[in-house]
Amino acid sequence: MSTSLHHRAIEHLGTRIVGGSLPTGHVMLAEQLEDELKVSRSVVREAVRVLQSLGLVETTKRVGIRVLPPHRWNPFDPQVIRWRLASDGRGAQLRSLAELRSAVEPVAAELAAVNAPDDLRRELLEVSLAMRDAGQAGDVPRFLELDIQFHSLLLSGSGNEMFANLVGQVAETLTGRTVHGLMPDRPRDVVLQWHLDVAKAIFTGDAAEAREASSMIMRQTISEMEPVWMEQPRVFVPVPRR
Repeated sequence: MSTSLHHRAIEHLGTRIVGGSLPTGHVMLAEQLEDELKVSRSVVREAVRVLQSLGLVETTKRVGIRVLPPHRWNPFDPQVIRWRLASDGRGAQLRSLAELRSAVEPVAAELAAVNAPDDLRRELLEVSLAMRDAGQAGDVPRFLELDIQFHSLLLSGSGNEMFANLVGQVAETLTGRTVHGLMPDRPRDVVLQWHLDVAKAIFTGDAAEAREASSMIMRQTISEMEPVWMEQPRVFVPVPRR
């Protein structure tokens, strides 16, 4: 199977489902997808399998491939996040991620100040200094690379494997904000300083300061991004009934 054909089929269907051009309840047939995408049945089958694993579709005998509602999608999958950031629902996705990060990252910073290995503390401090230089220079690609590294180290340094597994989601968020023009070319000096404050606090083991500085970053992020999601609806996941 051609990897490029497989990837193209997943991207084509995933972006259309998340973007709404294939709405909830829409039914597709495998043979129709073969004709539309100009691919083999095996490529369609594998693409549908991946989309099923993401919660975007379900297959039913004698019916076809049905598009599922947003509350069934896997909200933590980086692909789903990337597709949502590229859609009209970008604001809602950014809001959900910002709220998740504001709940997790300050706690992760506090834990990292207590638990992080020495080499990670040193690396985080070095990255924060390099971020300041890249930000002040307006080097957007370099700043994005360092920003992702900074928050990945922060989550990993907590010693909580569930926090550490949010690295992919945070990376997609920061990348999406940059790609879609929602990050300034030159970050505010105070924000660069807060990142440095987090790193210094973790380096010295000051848990309270690490949590507070991380909270400041997230409060600023939400303040800056709030206009983007102001009118966007929220997704309410039904609670299972026993």
